[in-house]
Amino acid sequence: MALFFGRKNTPPAESVAEEPALDTPEKNAPKGLLDRLRAGLAKTAQVLNTDVRDLFKREGRLVDELFLEELRATLVRTDMGPAAAEAIVVDVRERLRARVVDPDVVIDSIRRQLLARLEQASAAVTMAASGPTVILVTGVNGSGKTTSIAKLAHRFTQQGKRVVLGAGDTFRAAAVEQLGMWAQRLGAEIVRGESGSDPASVAHRAVARAIEVGADICIIDTAGRLQTQANLMQELAKIRRVIAKQIPEAPHEVLLVIDATAGQNALSQAKGFREAAGCTGIVLAKLDGSARGGVIVPVTEQFGLPVKFVGLGEGADDLEPFDPERFVAALLAGAFATTPAPS
Repeated sequence: MALFFGRKNTPPAESVAEEPALDTPEKNAPKGLLDRLRAGLAKTAQVLNTDVRDLFKREGRLVDELFLEELRATLVRTDMGPAAAEAIVVDVRERLRARVVDPDVVIDSIRRQLLARLEQASAAVTMAASGPTVILVTGVNGSGKTTSIAKLAHRFTQQGKRVVLGAGDTFRAAAVEQLGMWAQRLGAEIVRGESGSDPASVAHRAVARAIEVGADICIIDTAGRLQTQANLMQELAKIRRVIAKQIPEAPHEVLLVIDATAGQNALSQAKGFREAAGCTGIVLAKLDGSARGGVIVPVTEQFGLPVKFVGLGEGADDLEPFDPERFVAALLAGAFATTPAPS
């Protein structure tokens, strides 16, 4: 039976959380990794593949400044950022200027430039040498943070690991309730606190419980409200201190969840969390809901952090480790009508 997490707006704190749907037919979910990536990145791929091809006439097109400006505008629509778009334009200008080319040659340039920028942008989750691996999860409200935690828990339980969740976003009762229902469905244990209680105390009790029961993974939610930078830093610093007293090396990961559909505003907000939480990696959520999957490029450039996972749908399985080659292959799936021309 497939488990799906519906994408909804964040409910107010007093709202009753909705139970996740469980009976969505299995056949609706892509099976293979590349299929799942292709499905999740379909909107961005359409912009790249269709819009780039639309720049060309049937017999090809002369690479001149007008063409290059149109190409730059098309690339920017994927949110890959001005630096990546400019690098592709410069590459096309230097190699192909004054030549009549077909779209496959240009798309191959996009592929090579994206791979060059993303090849160092992935990393596996850091696991504890012994005892529970502690993962803090941060991000602004509405970024997909709580759902990403549920997907992470599902991923680990599917690997046979015992998971304890800490509902540390104590200011949103609905988020705690949702996390509790998902924990029950996923076979994970959850530690909660009273509404408005000290998040650090929840984190402390969650880690203590993980140690007590011999859990493999402890995932702790944190408040998604920016408040002021000083308050955020103090709260997250306290959480880290109480965890480190129990397990000196913990937290082993601090994951920042970023909403791929929210554009530059989400990036600017998330910078506060990166600085306050000492983030070690990124979860890029909701890529399937955006025609701007190229945002993964400025995310890695602006934050200087590896992308650990990408969210590609509403299903529990729709969270994938980020792999640059597979990602770019999915982004450009179906783009090549012929074998790409050599450089």
